[in-house]
Amino acid sequence: MTYEADELEDSSAPLIEHLRELRSRLIHSVVGFIIGMVICFTVATPIFNFLTAPLCEVLSSRGQDCDLIFISPQEGFFVAVKVSLLGGLMLSFPYIALQMWRFVAPGLYRSEKGAFLPFLVASPFMFFLGAAFAFYVVTPLAYDFFLGFQQFGNEGEAVPGAGVGDGLSVVFQGSAQEYLNLTVKFIVAFGLCFQLPVLLTLMGKAGLVTAPGLRSVRKYAVVGILVLAALVTPPDVITQIILFVVVYGLYEVSIQLVQRVEKKREEELREAGVLGPDEGLHDLYEEEVETEEPDDESKRP
Repeated sequence: MTYEADELEDSSAPLIEHLRELRSRLIHSVVGFIIGMVICFTVATPIFNFLTAPLCEVLSSRGQDCDLIFISPQEGFFVAVKVSLLGGLMLSFPYIALQMWRFVAPGLYRSEKGAFLPFLVASPFMFFLGAAFAFYVVTPLAYDFFLGFQQFGNEGEAVPGAGVGDGLSVVFQGSAQEYLNLTVKFIVAFGLCFQLPVLLTLMGKAGLVTAPGLRSVRKYAVVGILVLAALVTPPDVITQIILFVVVYGLYEVSIQLVQRVEKKREEELREAGVLGPDEGLHDLYEEEVETEEPDDESKRP
């Protein structure tokens, strides 16, 4: 009885140490995020002015002033807070990723560290690439589409489908908070969608997905991407088509990356003598399935 109690106590000690280490890393991550948020809060106005660049370019091309308004007294404060949250997260993300890596790395073999580290570097790079694509390509097209529904009464222009203008002007006087919400939605949505190659390649390296498997579900992926484009973008066809084309292209790129991972693994297994010259990973998977123990019919009801 004493031996079992000692064994349980010894097994719980590593768990407690892991929890303490996790708590320490989380505290460091939160502190890093707060510091980044405070830094961004002090320069929230220049950051917000930078985020309004796509809108201002579209308005300037139409001969309009780039003016946003606050529709409530507290809106300016909340805009600064949202800018600080977004900027603080992006500023502290490398430090947060470093803390997570320091927590996970001690439990990995050297080969596993070498395999996992490139994905840790590629993930923030792909997020920033998606965010830049959204900011410099998607948002100008989207705002140009939206602002095309203004009507200028003095020029006799009208909103499409609303008849000829009769002197009424309906022009854009945007809320700063609504503009920021929409722009951040674009940035985050495309940043996350650009994680698809990283995620699928990592899953392929772990053996969870295969290139033939991804090809076989391509038609379902198309439907899923269409649904995703409809959910994360505003209801305009241009933005949805852009997101669909980009994400589907990333899906096809992911298939090629997974295929490269499988070829590299096949070469390693051939060198180790596990696979023959004419065999592939899929032959190995089929052999594993065939060698599984069949169900004992005597135990069936």
